[in-house]
Amino acid sequence: MPVAPPTAVTEASAASQPTVSLPGRPHHKGQLTRAAILEAALGLASHMGLEGLSIGALAELMQMSKSGVFAHFGSREELQISVVREYHVRFEAEVFTPALGESRGLPRLRALFERWVRRVSLELDSGCIYISGAVEFDDRPGPVREALVSMVVSWHRALARAIGIAIEVGHLRADTDVQQMLFEVHGLILALHHDARFLRSPDAPQRARLAFERVVAQASARAPGVAPAPAGRPARSPRPASRTRI
Repeated sequence: MPVAPPTAVTEASAASQPTVSLPGRPHHKGQLTRAAILEAALGLASHMGLEGLSIGALAELMQMSKSGVFAHFGSREELQISVVREYHVRFEAEVFTPALGESRGLPRLRALFERWVRRVSLELDSGCIYISGAVEFDDRPGPVREALVSMVVSWHRALARAIGIAIEVGHLRADTDVQQMLFEVHGLILALHHDARFLRSPDAPQRARLAFERVVAQASARAPGVAPAPAGRPARSPRPASRTRI
């Protein structure tokens, strides 16, 4: 299955069905309507899962006809895929893009993880579509699963690149196993989501931060006696003059 590279995440995420409009007529209103429907669909999916989405439920929520909603997406499957893409666009804007303002290496890697932790913490009353979608579609092949996998893999590639850069600049040891570190970091987020959302453990975010610093320390190339960044307060450095994508 083709997967969009991290540098093309935004383009891939924005690729969705065009708004239906009459030839030669402005369709700005149609775009606004579609955006409003997608906003409502994202809210429903966050609370009920992608399988909880239906044209009928959205039509009732938006006080529209089913045919009106259908005209903007064409099918329930396309609606689900559009929600996955929209979620990824927002995830990228909140987690990935701001972290690029940090210095290459550990400062940027720490910023990526910290922003990821914050997003999970804010999703306690709704849910992460990446995680809930994995549960719903782990054994169900098809376009929706492919869209979910594509977005998660593109995020994994961005994280792997951040780890690789930390090795290149000498913040992590040259023999660091990038994929193993990525596996462990992602595992911390899954544990955080479980304990914070299911067990309602208030100290789960701080435990995730502490565990992340232990993973970093294990692979760290810093000089003996140099303490790691305090858990929960990721290291920051001046923003560079120009932003460079990972």
